[in-house]
Amino acid sequence: MPFRSGFVCILGRPNAGKSTLLNALVGEKLAIISPKPQTTRNRIQGIVHVPKRNGKGGGQIVLIDTPGVHKPDSSLGRKMMVEVREAMEGCDLVLFIVDATHKLDARDQFALDLLKQSGTRSFLLLNKIDLIREKSKLLPLIEEYRKLCDFSELIPISALKRSGLDALLDSVISVLPAGPAYFPEDEITDQPARFMAAEIVREQVLMNTKEEIPYATTVIVDSFEEGSKLTRIAATIYCEREGQKRILVGKGGQMLKKIGSAARVQIERMLGTKVFLELFVKVEPGWRDSRSFVEELDWRKQRERRMQQQGLQADVEAASDANSTDG
Repeated sequence: MPFRSGFVCILGRPNAGKSTLLNALVGEKLAIISPKPQTTRNRIQGIVHVPKRNGKGGGQIVLIDTPGVHKPDSSLGRKMMVEVREAMEGCDLVLFIVDATHKLDARDQFALDLLKQSGTRSFLLLNKIDLIREKSKLLPLIEEYRKLCDFSELIPISALKRSGLDALLDSVISVLPAGPAYFPEDEITDQPARFMAAEIVREQVLMNTKEEIPYATTVIVDSFEEGSKLTRIAATIYCEREGQKRILVGKGGQMLKKIGSAARVQIERMLGTKVFLELFVKVEPGWRDSRSFVEELDWRKQRERRMQQQGLQADVEAASDANSTDG
């Protein structure tokens, strides 16, 4: 059997289990997870290396996790939906994941319409089946989805318990085109460590705060100095109001310390070095409705800007050296 490779988009409503599935298939934590909707804001790429087995040639699956499909009501929401649509462009397969414990409703129909517009081959993944004792209850749900969309396969799974994932991988590989690997075997994501560190901090904000605060906050890494034994990171948590800032900082700075300590442990595990993490909190009123601010949250744009700044700095230094030589 030939080696197969391709791009596979994970699509679904908020809290369907997309990020849990990505992490489970890759075998590493690439995407942050919380019970709160719209935890994922950017498309996240994870690479699954499937070895040869059972007489099959193996392959490489480039998974793309996406924000939950929803009707946007802010610049942030619109940017998230742009991320979804861009992830679907040119992919070989869509894994449409649904929470099997929930009944199908209008929000599912909105996501299905987006899927059908793409015209891409798709699998239906019925997730969280570990929470359903009587599996026969899945049959009416399966029938409903079959009527609404022409899925190539319907696969029951539990991303959290990693149930059904081997069968899923076999099915995915079987429909991907024959071709070479896109990434080396030791690579599991295209995300820079800088972005992943920011997401880890944001995950701790999500886990430790309530009400509107998780949705009104974002994190930007201001500096990232990676050494062989110690990595120094400074990051800013942005919120929209002074009251939110007070909660994030906490009495005597206790909440910020709690967020920072938990995030530091995870970042150290990711980087394999000790980490000195410095956190700040700033108020940026209405940032979710600021198109320019939201655009700057994209790690790809952040990297572009840093490269431009480094180029300008190099030009300045070269000009300075030339002037010194002329002198």
